[in-house]
Amino acid sequence: MLTKIKCPKCNTEGTFSLSDPVYEGPYRCWKCRELFRIRMEHNVLKSCEPIDPAAMAKLEEIQAMKDKFRRGGA
Repeated sequence: MLTKIKCPKCNTEGTFSLSDPVYEGPYRCWKCRELFRIRMEHNVLKSCEPIDPAAMAKLEEIQAMKDKFRRGGA
């Protein structure tokens, strides 16, 4: 399902696709390129905080590990 989100920094509306009704993770504004950690529930933004590129890399690393274990490792 496509979800709309308004960037807290530049107020530009962006969209991204979610497969679950609850999402917690990174979001990057397509216009200003600012990084955020967001939490959404049923298309409603519950929290949003800016993060730096190092924190973003850590989140991506954690997500990759979770995905690997869901697939059965390797």
